Amino acid sequence: MQRRPRPRREPRTDGAMTAVHPRRPARRYGPEEDPAVAETDAVLAALSRRETVSTSDVAVNLLSALIDDVDQRCSSVSITPST
Repeated sequence: MQRRPRPRREPRTDGAMTAVHPRRPARRYGPEEDPAVAETDAVLAALSRRETVSTSDVAVNLLSALIDDVDQRCSSVSITPST
């Protein structure tokens, strides 16, 4: 028994819905205007530069610990193959 392909829906172009999820309303603010997005971007940028981020957010602390763990493992692993 062959399955028929599902018909594709065309995305809405009226701006009322997002392309990611058709039933989810679009954001009211752009990334430049939303303070939460700007704060998240700043935290992620600091983590990517390996800077210390002082926060009480458990997720940010976990990301920081994971970055430290990966950096430690990368520095202790020899990239020279043994013969």
